[in-house]
Amino acid sequence: MSIIETNFGTRVDPNRIALGSASNITKQGAFFVFSLRVESDDVREYAFTSRDRAVAMRKVLISHMANKITEDMVKKVNG
Repeated sequence: MSIIETNFGTRVDPNRIALGSASNITKQGAFFVFSLRVESDDVREYAFTSRDRAVAMRKVLISHMANKITEDMVKKVNG
């Protein structure tokens, strides 16, 4: 767990923030679908024919999102 302290003194966990930005996997017709909120106005939806692929890709995208959040927090703190 990598908890980051912001410049306001608040401690945040980027992994939990990233996990909260991804929706659960749902079945819509022949596809397994989930969405990922990248920014407040940028929501991306992903669809897969296999549930295993959807689960694996969701996990990968959440880790990428956590890395992005970490980099953004470090940039804000360091100026």
